[in-house]
Amino acid sequence: MPATQPPVVDEALALEHGLTSEEYDRITQQLGRTPTYTELGIYSVMWSEHCSYKNSIAVLKTLPREGRALLVGAGEENAGLVDIGDGLAVAFKIESHNHPSAVEPYQGAATGVGGIHRDIFTMGARPVCALNSLRFGSLANPRVRYLFDGVVRGIGDYGNSFGVPTVAGEVYFDPAYEGNPLVNAMSVGVVKVGCVASATAKGVGNRVYIVGSATGRDGIHGATFASEELSEESEARRPSVQVGDPFTEKLLLEATLEALSAEVVAGIQDMGAAGLTCSSCEMSAKGGVGMTLYLDKVPVREAEMSAYEIMLSESQERMLVNCAPGCEKDLEAIFAKWDLHAVAIGIVTGDGRVKVHHKGAMVADVPAAHLVLGGGAPVYQREAQRPAYLDTAQTFAVPADLAPYEVAAALEHLLASPNIASKRWVFEQYDTMVRTGTVLGPGQSDAALVRIKGSRKALAVKTDCNARYVYLDPRRGGQIAVAEAARNVVCAGGAPLAITNCLNFGNPYKPEVFWTFKEAVGGMGEACRALGTPVTGGNVSFYNESPDGAVFPTPTIGMLGLVDDLEAHGTASAFQDEGDVVFLLTPEAWDHRVAARELGGTEFLAHNHGITAGRAPHMELTEETAVQHAMLRLIRFSLVRSAHDVSDGGLAVCLAEKALLSDGLGAAIALDVADPFRLDALFFGEAQSRIVFTAQEVDSDAVYRALQGIRVRAQKIGTVAAGRLQIKVNGSTVIERSNQALHHIYDQAITRQMGSA
Repeated sequence: MPATQPPVVDEALALEHGLTSEEYDRITQQLGRTPTYTELGIYSVMWSEHCSYKNSIAVLKTLPREGRALLVGAGEENAGLVDIGDGLAVAFKIESHNHPSAVEPYQGAATGVGGIHRDIFTMGARPVCALNSLRFGSLANPRVRYLFDGVVRGIGDYGNSFGVPTVAGEVYFDPAYEGNPLVNAMSVGVVKVGCVASATAKGVGNRVYIVGSATGRDGIHGATFASEELSEESEARRPSVQVGDPFTEKLLLEATLEALSAEVVAGIQDMGAAGLTCSSCEMSAKGGVGMTLYLDKVPVREAEMSAYEIMLSESQERMLVNCAPGCEKDLEAIFAKWDLHAVAIGIVTGDGRVKVHHKGAMVADVPAAHLVLGGGAPVYQREAQRPAYLDTAQTFAVPADLAPYEVAAALEHLLASPNIASKRWVFEQYDTMVRTGTVLGPGQSDAALVRIKGSRKALAVKTDCNARYVYLDPRRGGQIAVAEAARNVVCAGGAPLAITNCLNFGNPYKPEVFWTFKEAVGGMGEACRALGTPVTGGNVSFYNESPDGAVFPTPTIGMLGLVDDLEAHGTASAFQDEGDVVFLLTPEAWDHRVAARELGGTEFLAHNHGITAGRAPHMELTEETAVQHAMLRLIRFSLVRSAHDVSDGGLAVCLAEKALLSDGLGAAIALDVADPFRLDALFFGEAQSRIVFTAQEVDSDAVYRALQGIRVRAQKIGTVAAGRLQIKVNGSTVIERSNQALHHIYDQAITRQMGSA
């Protein structure tokens, strides 16, 4: 329960709120006095890393943030917005809910899903699909199994009840995430161009409404909780975890879209991190106006809530609405129709200040622009130093090569890795088909395909990041994260358009962490420029550390692509028909002997040998661009029956997955390789810019003609056959396994380990 009298505000209390001494001095200078307790709370959340990006914004500004298809700049609205033609635009964004999920996995993950969907429909876009990216420690640990189970159920229960399909994602397991799981959620929505709502307050005298759920004490200081390292005391921070209600969110979605369609809304923002504080300050600052709020009018669900608690609450399913003049009754009627609160709690003013009244007293009077990103919030450029661990981690003793008779067993062992094995245990808990727009969902294509209803187009969407690469080589790992996400979209038939990102790193005050962050972002920027995929926005999540250390640096990429003709160009991963030719598409300069030396950072080295070391695979962005261009051309010419990129696990895993995803089809593969070469690197090396695709035999010559003038090579390596995967090297069989035998390993690996969850 709140104290009857607020505590005395001083520097010590500011430090307890996560502010520094310098920041406290800056606050007193801005205000010209000691802040009130409510004002201190407002500053502490608005200047937290989670809201202000004070340690990251200078680096983020180096990313490419402009493109001809972008309708809003990065960070200008709640989500990125991309024009896809025919008068339609796509709003999309990814965000983290890592710390809440670490202490309360079910609600932490569920409210992460709810929050990211609100960012989308606040812009007037109806969500059409959801994705996620998840990272956990070893499934051998009972605590990890508890977290994994809770997170997946939370995502499934909220998304399924809300009625938006979860169509794609990724799940990785590594001891680096043992004490700090990562839970990143992405939402994608469609809106008519010209019908986009803005998170801007305007119109002096306009009424300000709070709509949706009542306000409680859940989630107070959630933003500052997300801006500190996890520790043994974090378990006591469960009150900082919000509690979600997907059924209320569904009502809020419909009411919001109806209100926007009725043109009764002048501006609107979701109440996410920092709740009413963030929405009122950001909307005011963006519009160059102020707000006066009367907290006694806020609908609350707990007795005797203080002004501090009401302003900082992160109760879910709420919005702040700047009502269009003269439309107050209409706004109230729309939300009443959906059984939701719509209560006028304030007014837009012209003085640029957010003034808060409670129980007859003014408890806060703060300058809105000084609180927000790009205004008066602090911006830091932290010290950066190359991590010492790289000197040893990038070198390793190369294990003895596999003998020919050991290759098949090595493949089976790798297929049992939770990072490679089927994620069916996860995605079968999700409704992937609700709203009937899903064309290719989890396990069917390298990226999900979602139909744009009323057209021949589809969205190709994907989340991706190999964090082991980023750990071993941050800049190249950042490049590969973007390149592979784009390659996945291309393999599904989509032209990559733009990215959103969720940058998960450790404590930025540690120079080695900040150096890694800068290098990874630099690599991402290089890849985005080469591939023409500007950054529309996203999320930075620092402080992903536990007493055992920081997580692998994990810059998760959410890639958006467009399929221009779904019926002709949408492409699945699985083999399609017996007798189809299997091709390996590579850069023109591809050399098996070079690739054979690239075992570093592979899943094979980590899972089969227990070694996380080496350099990330070679990445040449001009080669990657050529391969993606070539693949898209082949698909546009209707020459491709299936496509799957070579990534985690290498060529053997790629071929096995194509067989496992098909209906009883395998392949007879014959590789001719010049000496010297290593079998382990040939089959399990993860050299980039490679795609395995199939085409009809009659189209083989057309494949070669279509690739003329592009610096790539398409090599016939076999044919699709029934029931088995057989691979020969220089005439000798090294792998021969039935689909049934491979399925037994691949399908059950995670399910068996989760049997005791």
